[in-house]
Amino acid sequence: MTTVTLKKGEGRTIKAGGAWIFDNEIESIKGTFKNGSLVKVEDFDGYPMGSGYINQNSKIRVRMMTRKADQEIDDAFLMMRVKNAWEYRKTCVDTSSCRVIFGEADFLPGLTVDKYEDVLVVECLTLGMEQFKEKIAAMLREVLAKDGIQIRLVFERSDAREREKEGLSRYKGILWNCDAMTEEEALFYARHVHIVENGVKYEVDVIDGQKTGFFLDQKYNRLAMQKICKGKKVLDCFTHMGTFALNAGIAGAAEVMGLDISEYAIEQATANAKRNDLSDTVKFRMANVLDELPKLYEAGKSYDVVILDPPAFTKSRQATKNAIKGYREINMKGLKLVSDGGYLATCSCSHFMTEELLKKTVKEAAKAVHKRLRQVEFRTQSADHPILWAADESYYLKFIIFQVVEEK
Repeated sequence: MTTVTLKKGEGRTIKAGGAWIFDNEIESIKGTFKNGSLVKVEDFDGYPMGSGYINQNSKIRVRMMTRKADQEIDDAFLMMRVKNAWEYRKTCVDTSSCRVIFGEADFLPGLTVDKYEDVLVVECLTLGMEQFKEKIAAMLREVLAKDGIQIRLVFERSDAREREKEGLSRYKGILWNCDAMTEEEALFYARHVHIVENGVKYEVDVIDGQKTGFFLDQKYNRLAMQKICKGKKVLDCFTHMGTFALNAGIAGAAEVMGLDISEYAIEQATANAKRNDLSDTVKFRMANVLDELPKLYEAGKSYDVVILDPPAFTKSRQATKNAIKGYREINMKGLKLVSDGGYLATCSCSHFMTEELLKKTVKEAAKAVHKRLRQVEFRTQSADHPILWAADESYYLKFIIFQVVEEK
């Protein structure tokens, strides 16, 4: 096998427990290989570091799959990784719908698999993982079947732009469907997957929905908002499929409005409200949130609870400065609408917007609009999206609940 040797003093990330080796950390590569091939990695002095796969199209030159020098990356190894990932989820989360494999944090870098009841959705972002994705999906079906879970459909959503950086084309389509379904039936099924989360019913479209169809990472953050929203007037910004709004509604909120710029998202959210018999109290409207919030403020509107769940304002370190301005602006506008004694829930889903940076930005926003905040709770992504320490990219979601207090 080809051997990758690190420069002296490099490899600090993998030595601390991470999974990536960057191009500028490599001293030499001995042996012939193709992009996507498995390689051995050793330190400058020959000390074995483990194995991973290489791609010269990427600045992340090697992604590690094992730290054991003598470990074979074979079927037994992959099955071990799959079993470990599933056993962990069974211990930590409700597995009816959950993320089953979370890339580097499950030591299968570049691969994500989400489970929506009896449908698996696979996202493969790296060339090295292309050779394993279908085998891993088949192994997952086998492991789940032993727990009485029969998967009917495996759909691939590898249509993110990140694939192009790896020299891969974007793709989505059926990987596998049970013999009982024709292709037409399978595609219909993929557009109408019914799930229940926190007591809320949803219909998920895994073909054209955002990411793999649904944002599973906010599951327990949505649940945390239920107790706060009971009896309250709630504004849910960037509502997507109405997830926070519907959790507020099912908890007994007096009145809920959800805003989103996507017409398709609003149609989905409205249908989900009807599905949960919440159409009378939970309403949705298409709007650009950044433009709409000042209009609501000027109209004299106020809310007991304002929820801000914006898309990532930055996907690169270089764009972080502009992202800070975006987060500051949206929090200032949201805070103006919170009544005294009310609550603000705010978050960031970019790992470049660190916990410290988000807190600093919200603090500045509160100061600018003369609001005093009392932290209720700080939360992160659901445990089925585990945070692997030393792999900073696995920690991306920060979620903070505040009370906006007034001295009396």
